[in-house]
Amino acid sequence: MTASRPKPNALVWLALSALVIVLDQITKAWVLSDLPEYTAIPVIEGFWNWYRTYNTGAAFSFLSDAGGWQKYFFVVLAVGISGMLGWWLSRTARGDWKSALPYSLVIGGAIGNVIDRLLHGHVVDFIQWHWKEHYWPAFNVADMAIVGGAIGIALFGLLGGQGGRTDPGRRG
Repeated sequence: MTASRPKPNALVWLALSALVIVLDQITKAWVLSDLPEYTAIPVIEGFWNWYRTYNTGAAFSFLSDAGGWQKYFFVVLAVGISGMLGWWLSRTARGDWKSALPYSLVIGGAIGNVIDRLLHGHVVDFIQWHWKEHYWPAFNVADMAIVGGAIGIALFGLLGGQGGRTDPGRRG
């Protein structure tokens, strides 16, 4: 009788999460050292600016004027979601990129913004898109990873079901 080997899980995809965190923190360090606050610097005239700003809330500045408690709420929420997604990665087949890729992007983005909240008390945003006088809220690399990952989770979840994730009650 031969012992069956557990199939490799998708935790190796956390390397992508780490890459997102590193890119996010490098870009934010550049922003904090080289970009003036609240000053639009055109990258593509009429569409894209560098614009250093800060967000104490979440997406679209949700709860930004809540008085400070929201920092801890968003840290706990991001760590909890990242932990859940990490657990799902441990239950996902390594080759199931349709699950592993978006989970990893969300984890990296969430932790990138947690680092900002813990170091600065807010998230550093610096990418500003607009069309004429209509401005999209500023964002950063972590936000792009979170949105891309969330779209992937929704899209692949709708189109492909559970993919290679195994039953959460068993390992393998």
